[in-house]
Parts: sequence; C-alpha cells; structure tokens
Amino acid sequence: MRISTAAFHKSAIDGVLNQQNKLSVSQTQLATGKKIQTPADDPIGAVHILELERSLAENEQYGRNADAVRTRLNLEEQSLGDAGTLLQRVRELALSANNSTLDRTALTAIASEMSNRVQDLIDLANRRDGGGEYLFSGYASTSQAFARTGANVTYLGDQGSRLLQTGPTQRVADGHSGFEVFMNIPQGNGTFFTRATATNAGTGSIDTGSVTNAGAWVRDTYTITFTAPDTYEVRDAANNVEVAAVAGNYTAGTAISFNGVQAAVSGAPATGDTFTLAASQKEDIFTTLDRLVTTLRTGNGGGVQGAQFTTAMAGALEQLDQHESHLLNIRTEVGARLSMLDETEVTREDFSVELQRTLSEVQDLDYAEAISRMNRQMLGLEAAQKSYAQISRLSLFDYL
Repeated sequence: MRISTAAFHKSAIDGVLNQQNKLSVSQTQLATGKKIQTPADDPIGAVHILELERSLAENEQYGRNADAVRTRLNLEEQSLGDAGTLLQRVRELALSANNSTLDRTALTAIASEMSNRVQDLIDLANRRDGGGEYLFSGYASTSQAFARTGANVTYLGDQGSRLLQTGPTQRVADGHSGFEVFMNIPQGNGTFFTRATATNAGTGSIDTGSVTNAGAWVRDTYTITFTAPDTYEVRDAANNVEVAAVAGNYTAGTAISFNGVQAAVSGAPATGDTFTLAASQKEDIFTTLDRLVTTLRTGNGGGVQGAQFTTAMAGALEQLDQHESHLLNIRTEVGARLSMLDETEVTREDFSVELQRTLSEVQDLDYAEAISRMNRQMLGLEAAQKSYAQISRLSLFDYL
C-alpha cells in the first residue's frame, strides 16, 4: 500500500496532538486536584458527584437553618427566664401586700412598683432578635407583639410558629407565639377558680379551692348563695340546686364540697351573699397583674372591703403561681428543642463527613498516579516530536 506524503505528515501530527491532549488532561487534573473534569471523562462518576454535591448543599442548608432556630430559641429562653424572675418579684410584692397591718399608703407604694413591673413585662414581650424581628409575634414577626389599648394589653400578633427544616424529615419551631406564652393560661387551679361577688354585704371570703376527685367534676359555673348567715346552697348555671350541697350548715373555714371539688368560706357572710366557683377559662398575665394593681390601690379597709381584699389576693397569688408554672413549661419546651438541635447537629456533621469522604473517593485525584502518568506522557510527547522532526526531513533524494 502506498502512503502519500500528506497522509504520512497528518498521521504523525495527529499522534503528537493526541499526546499533547493527554498531557493537557493530566496537567489540568493536577492543577485542579479533580480527576473528572467533564462528564465525558466519566459519565457515571459525574452524575454521582452531582448527587453528592447536592446532598452536601442540602446538609449545609439544614445546618444554617438549625443555627437560625438555635439563635431565636436562645433569645426566647433568656426572655422566659427574665419573665419568670419578674413574676417572682411581683409575687414577693403581693405576699408583702397581703398583710392586714399595711395601710393604704404602703399598699399604694407597692401598687406603683407593681405597675412598673407590668410595663417591664410588656417591654419584655416585645423583644426582638438580631434581625429586628419580634420574638413573640408568631408569623407576623415584623409587627409589634403587644400594646396597651386603654385599660387592657392587646396581643397584635398571630398564633403561628415558624417551622424551619433542620433535617430531611425534621422541622423545628423557632419559638412560641405571644398568645401561647402570655395569653393562653388557665385560670385558678386549672380546673376552676373562685370569686366573691363585689356586692356582698358580709365579711365572708372564699379561698381558691381544690380538686378532690377530677372524675366527678362537672364543668360549669356554680354559685354558692348564703340563704342565711349559717346556711348556704349551691346552684349550677341552670339554677339547679346541687343535691350534695342543699341546705348546708355553714361553719367558717370548713370546706364546701360537691362534684369532686371543694372551697372554704371564712368570715361572717350576710344573708344573700354569693360566691362563684366557675370552670377555668384562660387568663393572660397582664390582666392578672392589672387586676392585682387595682386591688392594691383599692386597699384593705377591713370589714366588707377587707373580705373582698382577702379573696382577691388569694386568687391573685394562685393565678401568679399558674403563670409561673406555665412559663416554666414553655421554657422546658424550648430546652427540649435546643437539646434536639444539639443531637441532630452531631448526626448532621457525621453525615457531612461521610459525604465528603465519598465525594473525595469519586472525584479527587491520586496525585502519585497522575504525576507518574504525566511524566510518561511528557516522555511520549517528546519522543513523538523528535521522531517526527527526524522523519519529516527524509526524502528520496537523500538516497540518490
């Protein structure tokens, strides 16, 4: 077979270029540290790399979400701790005020400090995070959570809690709404609460009561009416007389029991005086504190007023205990979420290490093998270039 001079030169040049291309690939691999430069180098490996990089990116985003949740929860935990400390101070003030020896001037002074504590609590409930968002506004995190409107404190946020995904199957709330923390708190002992009617003419007062048999409790509003100074009857909201308490004989300080609950009336009630024992609803912290301030400013004048004061203070102290317990429960939930984030962080970091290891195996270059290959390719290219340089100068005339 005859080979033309052009074909000979083309074949030789193609060989040199092929060696140069292989050498270029090896040099690029060494420069980048990656053995797969394009999908054409290893289609299956390239797809595997994309999957691993996507998983790593998702895992890193989960980590950033977890950090954001942790920051908000830490701020909430601090705020709940401060709120608990504030309520403890309010309770100390209430206990000191629940003293018949204090005159109106002393009670007014205590009421003034307590009023300041109410404002402190409002400010605390309106705390923001580092991004300027309100901690307790729910989804409406750019809107102020609480504001005083007239005599009441109003919640301006919503009842939602933002959920951030911190793992493939895990979503964690970054806080609690202000409604859940400060507003949605059971009254009294959680089952019922007691009140003395403001128009009572006697000196009777009622304690906060207790539950003796939760299974026997019938949720309703009951009225204890003194038909005479030494007798009483209990009626439900439909004005039906409770059989267990019909025509009871009154003894000061002795519990009046019915439907699995009991409450004791003390002092000397007058005929027609009434006391309410009603199923617990919900009461916000601010209402409790405002009512307590009003009670202190009204004062303890003894007699009828003193009985009303005693009943109001007993109810307020129990409600403060309920608020403190509620805040502690919320704080426990926050702690549980933070603990869960810490646990999943360890798992996430271990998973990231495993992904990085697998990715390294697929795409990272074996430098020893690559350098050895490049040296061989350089020698091959040099030999091909020298051979072509020598052969390309040969001519038939050299043999004539």
